[in-house]
Amino acid sequence: MMIVWSVLFATAVVAFALSAVSGGGAGLVLMPILGLILAPENVPAALSIGTSVSSISRIAFFFRNIRWSIVFRFVPLALPAAWGGVMLLRQMQPAYLSLLLGLFLLGNLPLMLRSERGAKNSADDGAHGMVWLPIIGIMAGFISGFTGAVGLLFNQFYHKLGLDKSEIVATRAANDVLLHFVKVTLYVSYGMVSQATLLAGGFVALAALVSSFGMKQFLHCIPDHMFKQVGHGAAVAAGVAMMVMAGQHVVAQDQLAIQYTRHVHALGMTVDWRQHRLSVEVEAPIELEVRHSLISHGVAPHSNAQWHDVRHAILHISPLQGAYMTRSE
Repeated sequence: MMIVWSVLFATAVVAFALSAVSGGGAGLVLMPILGLILAPENVPAALSIGTSVSSISRIAFFFRNIRWSIVFRFVPLALPAAWGGVMLLRQMQPAYLSLLLGLFLLGNLPLMLRSERGAKNSADDGAHGMVWLPIIGIMAGFISGFTGAVGLLFNQFYHKLGLDKSEIVATRAANDVLLHFVKVTLYVSYGMVSQATLLAGGFVALAALVSSFGMKQFLHCIPDHMFKQVGHGAAVAAGVAMMVMAGQHVVAQDQLAIQYTRHVHALGMTVDWRQHRLSVEVEAPIELEVRHSLISHGVAPHSNAQWHDVRHAILHISPLQGAYMTRSE
Protein backbone atom coordinates (compact mmCIF):
# COMPACT_ATOMS: atom_id res chain seq x y z
CA MET A 1 0.00 0.00 0.00
CA MET A 2 2.92 2.33 0.69
CA ILE A 3 3.87 2.03 -2.97
CA VAL A 4 0.49 3.46 -3.96
CA TRP A 5 0.86 6.46 -1.66
CA SER A 6 4.46 6.99 -2.78
CA VAL A 7 3.29 7.07 -6.41
CA LEU A 8 0.57 9.57 -5.47
CA PHE A 9 3.09 11.83 -3.73
CA ALA A 10 5.58 11.70 -6.61
CA THR A 11 2.82 12.33 -9.15
CA ALA A 12 1.48 15.24 -7.09
CA VAL A 13 4.94 16.85 -6.90
CA VAL A 14 5.26 16.62 -10.69
CA ALA A 15 1.68 17.85 -11.17
CA PHE A 16 2.20 20.92 -8.96
CA ALA A 17 5.55 21.60 -10.63
CA LEU A 18 3.74 21.51 -13.97
CA SER A 19 1.05 23.70 -12.42
CA ALA A 20 3.73 26.22 -11.48
CA VAL A 21 4.84 26.46 -15.10
CA SER A 22 1.37 26.47 -16.61
CA GLY A 23 -0.40 28.68 -14.06
CA GLY A 24 -2.64 25.95 -12.65
CA GLY A 25 -4.08 22.55 -13.41
CA ALA A 26 -2.54 20.27 -10.79
CA GLY A 27 -5.98 19.27 -9.54
CA LEU A 28 -7.18 18.28 -12.99
CA VAL A 29 -4.00 16.28 -13.61
CA LEU A 30 -4.40 14.49 -10.25
CA MET A 31 -8.09 13.63 -10.70
CA PRO A 32 -7.41 10.43 -12.71
CA ILE A 33 -4.75 9.29 -10.18
CA LEU A 34 -6.96 9.90 -7.15
CA GLY A 35 -9.79 8.12 -8.95
CA LEU A 36 -7.73 4.92 -8.75
CA ILE A 37 -7.38 5.24 -4.96
CA LEU A 38 -10.63 6.80 -3.74
CA ALA A 39 -14.32 6.46 -4.45
CA PRO A 40 -15.45 9.04 -7.06
CA GLU A 41 -17.44 11.06 -4.50
CA ASN A 42 -14.31 11.43 -2.29
CA VAL A 43 -11.97 12.71 -5.01
CA PRO A 44 -13.18 16.36 -4.91
CA ALA A 45 -12.65 16.54 -1.13
CA ALA A 46 -9.09 15.18 -1.34
CA LEU A 47 -8.25 17.62 -4.14
CA SER A 48 -9.68 20.56 -2.20
CA ILE A 49 -7.64 19.69 0.92
CA GLY A 50 -4.42 19.44 -1.06
CA THR A 51 -4.92 22.43 -3.33
CA SER A 52 -6.01 24.68 -0.46
CA VAL A 53 -2.52 24.24 1.04
CA SER A 54 -1.05 24.96 -2.40
CA SER A 55 -3.05 28.20 -2.61
CA ILE A 56 -1.91 29.31 0.86
CA SER A 57 1.74 28.69 0.05
CA ARG A 58 1.48 30.55 -3.27
CA ILE A 59 -0.16 33.52 -1.57
CA ALA A 60 2.73 33.58 0.93
CA PHE A 61 5.37 33.45 -1.81
CA PHE A 62 3.69 35.82 -4.31
CA PHE A 63 1.59 38.12 -2.13
CA ARG A 64 2.85 41.29 -3.81
CA ASN A 65 1.73 40.02 -7.23
CA ILE A 66 -1.95 39.55 -6.35
CA ARG A 67 -4.38 41.66 -8.41
CA TRP A 68 -6.95 42.44 -5.73
CA SER A 69 -9.34 44.17 -8.14
CA ILE A 70 -9.85 40.78 -9.82
CA VAL A 71 -10.21 38.92 -6.51
CA PHE A 72 -12.93 41.29 -5.25
CA ARG A 73 -14.99 40.74 -8.40
CA PHE A 74 -14.40 36.99 -8.63
CA VAL A 75 -14.87 35.63 -5.10
CA PRO A 76 -18.26 36.95 -3.84
CA LEU A 77 -20.39 34.97 -6.30
CA ALA A 78 -17.98 32.03 -6.54
CA LEU A 79 -18.56 31.00 -2.91
CA PRO A 80 -22.36 30.40 -3.08
CA ALA A 81 -21.89 28.80 -6.51
CA ALA A 82 -19.46 26.31 -4.91
CA TRP A 83 -22.20 25.30 -2.46
CA GLY A 84 -24.47 24.60 -5.45
CA GLY A 85 -21.76 22.42 -7.00
CA VAL A 86 -21.34 20.40 -3.79
CA MET A 87 -25.11 19.88 -3.56
CA LEU A 88 -25.17 18.62 -7.15
CA LEU A 89 -22.25 16.28 -6.37
CA ARG A 90 -24.39 14.65 -3.68
CA GLN A 91 -27.16 13.98 -6.19
CA MET A 92 -25.35 12.61 -9.23
CA GLN A 93 -22.19 10.94 -10.43
CA PRO A 94 -19.35 13.34 -11.36
CA ALA A 95 -18.21 11.09 -14.23
CA TYR A 96 -20.51 12.77 -16.72
CA LEU A 97 -19.31 16.26 -15.85
CA SER A 98 -15.73 14.97 -16.07
CA LEU A 99 -16.46 13.96 -19.67
CA LEU A 100 -17.69 17.46 -20.46
CA LEU A 101 -14.71 19.06 -18.71
CA GLY A 102 -12.39 16.78 -20.66
CA LEU A 103 -13.94 17.96 -23.93
CA PHE A 104 -13.63 21.55 -22.75
CA LEU A 105 -9.95 21.08 -21.94
CA LEU A 106 -9.31 19.53 -25.34
CA GLY A 107 -10.38 22.89 -26.76
CA ASN A 108 -6.90 24.12 -25.72
CA LEU A 109 -5.35 22.07 -28.53
CA PRO A 110 -5.87 24.77 -31.22
CA LEU A 111 -4.51 27.37 -28.77
CA MET A 112 -1.43 25.23 -28.15
CA LEU A 113 -0.78 24.94 -31.89
CA ARG A 114 -1.57 28.56 -32.69
CA SER A 115 1.25 30.98 -33.36
CA GLU A 116 1.82 33.66 -30.74
CA ARG A 117 1.97 36.25 -33.52
CA GLY A 118 -0.82 38.77 -33.11
CA ALA A 119 -1.91 37.27 -29.83
CA LYS A 120 -1.20 40.35 -27.71
CA ASN A 121 -4.05 41.41 -25.42
CA SER A 122 -5.42 44.89 -25.87
CA ALA A 123 -6.63 47.23 -23.11
CA ASP A 124 -10.17 46.82 -24.43
CA ASP A 125 -9.91 43.03 -23.94
CA GLY A 126 -8.87 43.54 -20.32
CA ALA A 127 -11.67 46.02 -19.59
CA HIS A 128 -14.23 43.74 -21.23
CA GLY A 129 -12.92 40.78 -19.22
CA MET A 130 -13.32 42.65 -15.92
CA VAL A 131 -17.04 43.05 -16.64
CA TRP A 132 -17.40 39.27 -16.99
CA LEU A 133 -15.46 38.41 -13.82
CA PRO A 134 -18.54 37.79 -11.60
CA ILE A 135 -19.93 35.35 -14.20
CA ILE A 136 -16.56 33.60 -14.43
CA GLY A 137 -16.58 33.37 -10.63
CA ILE A 138 -19.99 31.68 -10.65
CA MET A 139 -18.88 29.15 -13.28
CA ALA A 140 -15.56 28.45 -11.56
CA GLY A 141 -17.16 28.09 -8.13
CA PHE A 142 -19.86 25.71 -9.34
CA ILE A 143 -17.48 23.47 -11.32
CA SER A 144 -14.93 23.51 -8.49
CA GLY A 145 -17.57 22.46 -5.95
CA PHE A 146 -18.62 19.59 -8.19
CA THR A 147 -15.20 18.29 -9.22
CA GLY A 148 -12.85 19.68 -6.55
CA ALA A 149 -10.70 21.46 -9.17
CA VAL A 150 -10.93 24.10 -11.87
CA GLY A 151 -7.28 24.71 -12.63
CA LEU A 152 -6.68 25.47 -16.27
CA LEU A 153 -10.31 25.79 -17.33
CA PHE A 154 -10.23 29.58 -17.04
CA ASN A 155 -6.51 30.23 -17.48
CA GLN A 156 -7.03 31.77 -20.92
CA PHE A 157 -9.32 34.30 -19.27
CA TYR A 158 -6.50 35.44 -16.96
CA HIS A 159 -4.24 35.89 -20.00
CA LYS A 160 -6.86 38.09 -21.65
CA LEU A 161 -6.90 40.32 -18.57
CA GLY A 162 -3.24 41.10 -19.29
CA LEU A 163 -1.72 39.39 -16.23
CA ASP A 164 1.89 38.19 -16.33
CA LYS A 165 2.82 34.70 -15.08
CA SER A 166 3.52 35.75 -11.47
CA GLU A 167 0.25 37.66 -11.30
CA ILE A 168 -1.69 34.69 -12.67
CA VAL A 169 -0.19 32.34 -10.06
CA ALA A 170 -0.79 34.79 -7.19
CA THR A 171 -4.27 35.99 -8.23
CA ARG A 172 -5.55 32.48 -8.92
CA ALA A 173 -4.32 31.39 -5.48
CA ALA A 174 -6.11 34.30 -3.80
CA ASN A 175 -9.29 33.51 -5.75
CA ASP A 176 -9.11 29.83 -4.89
CA VAL A 177 -8.15 29.77 -1.22
CA LEU A 178 -11.52 30.86 0.23
CA LEU A 179 -13.25 28.66 -2.32
CA HIS A 180 -11.31 25.62 -1.10
CA PHE A 181 -12.03 26.35 2.57
CA VAL A 182 -15.76 26.64 1.88
CA LYS A 183 -15.74 23.40 -0.12
CA VAL A 184 -13.81 21.44 2.52
CA THR A 185 -16.25 22.64 5.20
CA LEU A 186 -19.20 21.53 3.07
CA TYR A 187 -17.62 18.16 2.24
CA VAL A 188 -17.04 17.49 5.96
CA SER A 189 -20.53 18.60 6.98
CA TYR A 190 -22.12 16.32 4.37
CA GLY A 191 -20.04 13.31 5.42
CA MET A 192 -17.99 13.17 2.21
CA VAL A 193 -14.56 13.01 3.92
CA SER A 194 -13.22 9.61 4.98
CA GLN A 195 -9.91 8.63 6.58
CA ALA A 196 -8.53 7.68 3.17
CA THR A 197 -9.66 11.08 1.84
CA LEU A 198 -7.75 12.90 4.59
CA LEU A 199 -4.64 10.79 3.96
CA ALA A 200 -4.74 11.41 0.21
CA GLY A 201 -5.36 15.12 0.77
CA GLY A 202 -2.41 15.23 3.17
CA PHE A 203 -0.07 13.67 0.61
CA VAL A 204 -1.27 16.12 -2.04
CA ALA A 205 -0.82 19.04 0.37
CA LEU A 206 2.76 18.02 1.22
CA ALA A 207 3.58 17.71 -2.48
CA ALA A 208 2.07 21.18 -3.04
CA LEU A 209 4.38 22.70 -0.41
CA VAL A 210 7.45 21.11 -1.99
CA SER A 211 6.51 22.38 -5.44
CA SER A 212 5.58 25.88 -4.24
CA PHE A 213 9.04 26.33 -2.72
CA GLY A 214 10.68 25.26 -5.98
CA MET A 215 8.35 27.48 -7.99
CA LYS A 216 9.44 30.57 -6.06
CA GLN A 217 13.04 29.87 -7.04
CA PHE A 218 12.59 29.11 -10.75
CA LEU A 219 9.40 30.74 -12.06
CA HIS A 220 11.23 33.91 -13.13
CA CYS A 221 13.43 31.77 -15.42
CA ILE A 222 10.49 30.58 -17.54
CA PRO A 223 9.72 32.67 -20.68
CA ASP A 224 6.15 34.00 -20.90
CA HIS A 225 5.43 32.25 -24.23
CA MET A 226 6.52 28.90 -22.74
CA PHE A 227 4.31 29.59 -19.71
CA LYS A 228 1.26 29.82 -21.98
CA GLN A 229 2.20 26.88 -24.21
CA VAL A 230 2.83 24.53 -21.28
CA GLY A 231 -0.50 25.60 -19.83
CA HIS A 232 -2.36 24.67 -23.01
CA GLY A 233 -0.43 21.40 -23.30
CA ALA A 234 -1.20 20.47 -19.70
CA ALA A 235 -4.88 21.23 -20.29
CA VAL A 236 -5.00 18.93 -23.32
CA ALA A 237 -3.23 16.11 -21.43
CA ALA A 238 -5.57 16.52 -18.45
CA GLY A 239 -8.57 16.52 -20.78
CA VAL A 240 -7.55 13.25 -22.40
CA ALA A 241 -6.91 11.62 -19.01
CA MET A 242 -10.24 12.85 -17.61
CA MET A 243 -12.20 11.57 -20.60
CA VAL A 244 -10.52 8.15 -20.48
CA MET A 245 -11.07 7.70 -16.74
CA ALA A 246 -14.62 9.07 -16.80
CA GLY A 247 -15.45 6.98 -19.87
CA GLN A 248 -14.31 3.80 -18.15
CA HIS A 249 -16.38 4.68 -15.09
CA VAL A 250 -19.51 5.38 -17.16
CA VAL A 251 -19.13 2.12 -19.10
CA ALA A 252 -18.81 0.14 -15.86
CA GLN A 253 -21.57 1.76 -13.81
CA ASP A 254 -24.18 2.28 -16.56
CA GLN A 255 -23.50 -0.87 -18.63
CA LEU A 256 -22.77 1.18 -21.73
CA ALA A 257 -22.26 -0.91 -24.85
CA ILE A 258 -22.14 -0.25 -28.60
CA GLN A 259 -22.85 -2.92 -31.21
CA TYR A 260 -22.76 -2.86 -35.00
CA THR A 261 -24.83 -5.07 -37.26
CA ARG A 262 -24.62 -5.67 -40.98
CA HIS A 263 -27.03 -7.63 -43.15
CA VAL A 264 -27.51 -7.98 -46.89
CA HIS A 265 -29.94 -5.06 -47.13
CA ALA A 266 -29.36 -3.21 -43.86
CA LEU A 267 -26.64 -1.61 -41.76
CA GLY A 268 -27.23 -0.73 -38.10
CA MET A 269 -25.78 0.43 -34.82
CA THR A 270 -27.15 -0.18 -31.31
CA VAL A 271 -26.27 1.71 -28.13
CA ASP A 272 -27.25 0.28 -24.71
CA TRP A 273 -27.29 2.63 -21.70
CA ARG A 274 -28.79 1.61 -18.35
CA GLN A 275 -32.31 0.40 -19.20
CA HIS A 276 -32.38 2.01 -22.63
CA ARG A 277 -31.49 0.77 -26.09
CA LEU A 278 -31.23 3.11 -29.08
CA SER A 279 -30.97 1.42 -32.47
CA VAL A 280 -30.30 3.15 -35.79
CA GLU A 281 -30.69 1.08 -38.96
CA VAL A 282 -30.34 2.04 -42.62
CA GLU A 283 -32.33 -0.25 -44.92
CA ALA A 284 -32.28 -0.59 -48.69
CA PRO A 285 -33.12 1.17 -50.87
CA ILE A 286 -33.08 4.37 -48.71
CA GLU A 287 -34.93 4.17 -45.41
CA LEU A 288 -33.79 5.16 -41.93
CA GLU A 289 -35.25 3.51 -38.84
CA VAL A 290 -34.55 4.81 -35.33
CA ARG A 291 -35.82 2.65 -32.48
CA HIS A 292 -35.85 3.38 -28.75
CA SER A 293 -36.54 0.46 -26.42
CA LEU A 294 -37.02 0.36 -22.67
CA ILE A 295 -36.47 -2.87 -20.78
CA SER A 296 -37.50 -4.12 -17.38
CA HIS A 297 -35.12 -3.91 -14.42
CA GLY A 298 -32.90 -6.88 -13.73
CA VAL A 299 -32.31 -7.75 -17.38
CA ALA A 300 -28.80 -7.42 -18.75
CA PRO A 301 -29.04 -4.54 -21.25
CA HIS A 302 -26.50 -5.73 -23.79
CA SER A 303 -27.42 -9.40 -23.64
CA ASN A 304 -29.23 -10.21 -26.88
CA ALA A 305 -30.35 -13.58 -25.56
CA GLN A 306 -32.11 -12.06 -22.55
CA TRP A 307 -33.30 -8.78 -24.10
CA HIS A 308 -36.94 -8.16 -23.37
CA ASP A 309 -38.68 -5.01 -24.62
CA VAL A 310 -41.27 -3.49 -22.34
CA ARG A 311 -42.16 -0.80 -24.85
CA HIS A 312 -40.50 0.88 -27.78
CA ALA A 313 -40.95 3.70 -30.27
CA ILE A 314 -39.77 3.60 -33.89
CA LEU A 315 -39.15 6.62 -36.09
CA HIS A 316 -39.25 5.83 -39.83
CA ILE A 317 -37.76 8.21 -42.40
CA SER A 318 -38.32 7.33 -46.05
CA PRO A 319 -38.15 9.41 -49.28
CA LEU A 320 -41.34 7.68 -50.44
CA GLN A 321 -43.47 7.70 -47.28
CA GLY A 322 -41.91 10.63 -45.43
CA ALA A 323 -41.38 10.56 -41.67
CA TYR A 324 -43.74 8.78 -39.29
CA MET A 325 -43.59 7.07 -35.89
CA THR A 326 -44.96 3.81 -34.59
CA ARG A 327 -45.21 2.70 -30.97
CA SER A 328 -45.81 -0.59 -29.23
CA GLU A 329 -46.42 -1.60 -25.60
